[in-house]
Amino acid sequence: MAFVYPQILWGLLALAIPIIIHLFHFRRFKKVYFTNVRLLKEIKEEKATRNKVRNLLVLLSRLLAFAFLVFAFAQPFIAKDDSVKSGKNYVSLFVDNSYSMMASSEDVPLLDKSKKKVEDIINAYKETDQFQILTHNLTGAEQRWISKENTLAALEEIDLSPEVNMLSLVLNSQKQTAPADGNHIIYYLSDFQKSITDFEIEQDSTMEVNLIPMQSIKEGNVSIDSAWFESVVPSINQSNKLFLKVQNHSSENKEGIRVSVRHNGQNRPEGTLDIPANSSKIDTINILITESGWQEMEINIDDYPIQFDDSYYINFNIKSKINVLSIYNNRSNRYLTALFQGLNQFQLRNEEQSNIQYDKLKDNDLIILSDLSEISTGLSSSLKSYVNNGGNLLVFPGRNVNIESFNRFLSALNANKIEQWIEEESVVHKINTSEFVFENVYTSTGSNLKLPSTSGHYKMTSYSASGAESLLTYRNGSNFLSKYNREKGKLYVCASPMDKEYSDLVINAEIFVPMLYKLAFSATQNDKISIIIGRDNYIDVANTSESNEIIYKIKGEEEFIPGQTNLGNSTLIDFNNMIKEAGFYNLNLEDNLVKGLAFNYDRIESNLDYMSIDELTDKYGSNANVINNIANADLGTIIKEKDQGIRFWKWCLILALIFLAIETLLLRFWKI
Repeated sequence: MAFVYPQILWGLLALAIPIIIHLFHFRRFKKVYFTNVRLLKEIKEEKATRNKVRNLLVLLSRLLAFAFLVFAFAQPFIAKDDSVKSGKNYVSLFVDNSYSMMASSEDVPLLDKSKKKVEDIINAYKETDQFQILTHNLTGAEQRWISKENTLAALEEIDLSPEVNMLSLVLNSQKQTAPADGNHIIYYLSDFQKSITDFEIEQDSTMEVNLIPMQSIKEGNVSIDSAWFESVVPSINQSNKLFLKVQNHSSENKEGIRVSVRHNGQNRPEGTLDIPANSSKIDTINILITESGWQEMEINIDDYPIQFDDSYYINFNIKSKINVLSIYNNRSNRYLTALFQGLNQFQLRNEEQSNIQYDKLKDNDLIILSDLSEISTGLSSSLKSYVNNGGNLLVFPGRNVNIESFNRFLSALNANKIEQWIEEESVVHKINTSEFVFENVYTSTGSNLKLPSTSGHYKMTSYSASGAESLLTYRNGSNFLSKYNREKGKLYVCASPMDKEYSDLVINAEIFVPMLYKLAFSATQNDKISIIIGRDNYIDVANTSESNEIIYKIKGEEEFIPGQTNLGNSTLIDFNNMIKEAGFYNLNLEDNLVKGLAFNYDRIESNLDYMSIDELTDKYGSNANVINNIANADLGTIIKEKDQGIRFWKWCLILALIFLAIETLLLRFWKI
């Protein structure tokens, strides 16, 4: 037994007062004369005995009433362990508000139950204590320490959120904002899904961690994991294969999962899927795109009761024209012109080097340097900027190049440089079909595939630091066509001129046509067809406006201005966690559509696999309190007993009142 205010026990000395009064309280007697006092003497002795007993009982009642009143003010308690706290408390509460908390327990959503439990926890502490209430949003406002009243108000504002953070990130945030003094007490109210419960709780005397599982019956969930096209860039007026990965997170086989696709407002069923337990299945959907522009596509499955991951949104652009610029010196290449004339989707523009407008280079999806003899400093600088900002550049050096001029340009992009011209017959021996340019182009690359041959080519350096990737390789191992990834764009360098006199590449339709086709299309292959809410917080868009003040807006059901950082030729768009609902959004500039966006909820919580009470206890029990069996318990009482021990001041006050009542009854009804 211990006391919160032991100094008040000095008040027990006041118990001597009623004792002294009792001992020295003498009554005055009146003389009464009787002829015979024997009978009166017997009556007097009997009354004196009864009076003495009553007075002792009254005295005892007074003493006990006063003693228990002193004990009530001293607040006795019995500590359940050695962690009884004194002083100011700083209580940090994490409320899991992810979509998995929409599951129900006893027909009440887990989030609502968690909020009720948090209210009980808050009310278990004093008005002078400070509180911090965190969710998966982890906003700056949540990092502050606020009063009890403000915390209860903030609790009412908590709602389901698409954002999901690992619990280790939450714990780090709580540690960083921990007070320098007082008692730092942490509570986690979560379903503790295994996919996010990754923190390590270390022994720390300055911090107490409490885990309160809020779990329901495990549901068998089926979710759309992801979707992607077979071709990095879908084509217009062609059947495009869309792959769909559907995951069965339950321990039971799922049969007859219906799949449908909604494309530009039209809904189309795509059949059903049978998925074995705890596995996934990839389905193929053929998509015919007949119009150019931004394509909004929503893929749906039928699954209950967890539905936040039953839809998957994608948004991609089909350009009406692919812009290709060919830069030449004396004359344009007629084979190149003939090739693109047969491809209606492509717009080829041939321009002489002296007429190039450097500020217009960014408008092209592919730039081809067609047998230039030298590259000016201005063109070199502009092309470097074009590549680094996402452009695709294909270089064919002329036969009699200014090697110094070319090497300055190649060095600026950290590519292998030209050493010398080699006049000899050479044949390309190997094609890299694992790279995007030639991927999924040929059913077979055996002897029937005719590869290019050259009568002369440039010998290039082969520094590994340049990061060159070989697309077409000579028999001696040197590269005929090399690829370099440079920041956001790509540089392709051929070792031989495009001129038919030195290379038959331009008349080799099996190689030349698909190569240029894929190179031109690859300009858009880095565009994301879907964005994960809370995970993908930024996108980069090219600046096409001539205005100095560029303000982008995102429009969905509501319109807002995102964070934006001007990077010169591009702008970094920061969503600032402002997207809360999955679906389609438009990025606009001055009311003009710049980019279509598709946002999806994070699938990290699709697997409803919780850590059980035993698992939590085994893993964290030595350094944290796992509070169990609280479904119908008074959590406030549990918290008070945990932090303050079992207190008896209320019982002491009740006993004091009881003994005062006994005293009153004795004085009123025990007549002398």
